[in-house]
Amino acid sequence: MRSEATREGESIVGGQVLYMALELSERTWKVLFAAPAGRRRERSVAARDVAALVGEIAAAKRRLGLSAQARVVSCYEAGRDGFWLDRALRANGIDNLVVDSSSIEVARRARRAKTDRVDLVKLMGLLLRWVGGERKVWSVVRVPDAEAEDIRQLSRSIERLKGEHGRHVTRIKALLATQGIKLARIGGRDWGKRVGELRRWDGSALGTWLQRDLVLEGERLAVVAEQLAALEAERDRLVAEGREAAAVKARELARLGAIASESSFVFATELFGWRTFSNRRQLAGSVGLTGPTAAARAPASRASPRPATSACARCWWRSPGAGSDNSPRARCRAGGRSALPTPAAAPAGSPSWPWRASCWWRCGATSSTASCRRALVSR
Repeated sequence: MRSEATREGESIVGGQVLYMALELSERTWKVLFAAPAGRRRERSVAARDVAALVGEIAAAKRRLGLSAQARVVSCYEAGRDGFWLDRALRANGIDNLVVDSSSIEVARRARRAKTDRVDLVKLMGLLLRWVGGERKVWSVVRVPDAEAEDIRQLSRSIERLKGEHGRHVTRIKALLATQGIKLARIGGRDWGKRVGELRRWDGSALGTWLQRDLVLEGERLAVVAEQLAALEAERDRLVAEGREAAAVKARELARLGAIASESSFVFATELFGWRTFSNRRQLAGSVGLTGPTAAARAPASRASPRPATSACARCWWRSPGAGSDNSPRARCRAGGRSALPTPAAAPAGSPSWPWRASCWWRCGATSSTASCRRALVSR
């Protein structure tokens, strides 16, 4: 019995449709066209030249015997080019699909050739299967609109600056440790003066070039701290006054008792501000909190690891039981939820267990995969 999607795909294949697969690279884009009758045409265009690509589409319609008004269905793998090409193609009336490259099936029995042309032919074959009704041949990425992508950049810039700040502090501490010195406070306006006053174990001053290195690291640390403070202030202003979908969603999430303002902005920009989920497993799969089966059913899109980190941090602070140590350090030492105390009335693994409010249980992950997430919590 044929499904509705199959019947729709058969009508598309039999109509006036031009199929196009793109293999993107830094200098040249390879393009493969296919007509419903089976004829194909392969061309190359300069990278990022949308006008030349549109011209090749018109030429392919003529060569393959299609009308100028024929519908165009295209696809390309998600990568470093982002989503601008998808918007450009749709602006020219092309139905485009951005495909998650990790979801493309690969033959595992033998080593396969890896060239642009082989990948192009593979993409075209999968595209024809997809329009024919086989929706499981790959995962299609949900493309955010330009506004949502721009706001998301603010959240990721803050995260990147935090990482740079931590690396500068770690570098300074490592340099001081080589001289047997440990400071309670790193950086500050008087950092250069404080470096000059530091002494080794024998009372001698630090070397000239070591002092220079410490001062330069302190200056870079100050620049990063200033930029980070400015971006965080801009984020707070946006969340408080902005009318964008992500800002509105962040304010709604901040009303929940367990989610702070910073986490609400992360969840809004990475998840709920522009995505939609049909069930809890799709939500969990999009941030990597469930196994590969649930993740394969989730809407494909490359998310930042920050939502998973924030989610685990939120549930990590939930009390596991009266009289127990609730700190993240103690939970890591305990080795995960299986080592935590469990009430006698509720056996471990049941929904009434104290960890029922954790993100793992809410996402349907009640198996042993919900163990100690030391790497996530330590971030």
